[in-house]
Order: sequence, then C-alpha cells, then structure tokens
Amino acid sequence: MKDLGSLMKQAQAMQQKLADAQQRIADLSVDGTSGGGMVKVTLKGTGELAAVEIHESLLAPGEGEVVADLMIAAHADAKRKLDAAQADLMREAAGPLAGMGLPGLKF
Repeated sequence: MKDLGSLMKQAQAMQQKLADAQQRIADLSVDGTSGGGMVKVTLKGTGELAAVEIHESLLAPGEGEVVADLMIAAHADAKRKLDAAQADLMREAAGPLAGMGLPGLKF
C-alpha cells in the first residue's frame, strides 16, 4: 500500500505541474513578423490575436494585397512560435511522462 500512496502523490504532483503549465500557457504572448519587420502580430497563449502593427509605408494606396499577405505570414510565424512554446511548457510539466504518449497530452 505504501507504493500506491507514493504513486498517488506523484500523480497529484503531476496534475499540479500540468495545471501550472496551462496557466503559464495562458499567460504567454508571442510576436510574429513578416516583410522584414514591416508587419508584426502578437498572439496570446490562447491563440487570440492581441495586436497588429503595420509599418506606415505599407499604408499607401495599392498596397492592400501586400499588407494582407504579410499579415497572414506574420500570423503564421507567431502561431509556430506559440505552438513551440506551448509544447515546451507541457513537456517540462510532464517530465519523464512526456515520452510515454499518454492520451490527451499533446507535446
């Protein structure tokens, strides 16, 4: 029975680490850029678009299609960074269980 108690404590510790990681993910903020920094977007850890910055030289008439393409590219850049940061935090929280392929845990 002592082993079962130890296992339960480990499971509770793991659960707390995962909850902490989820909170850290929610608190994340990542930037994605495109066009050599002419367009920048900021994503929150939840994936919500928090900010968009567009260099004023792109606001000239006829630049709408370029701006749209650069915004899509900047969003994709930020999304890749967000996904990587989330995976790192979850791997860190899961510790030795990260490589076990447990259902419901995405790394």
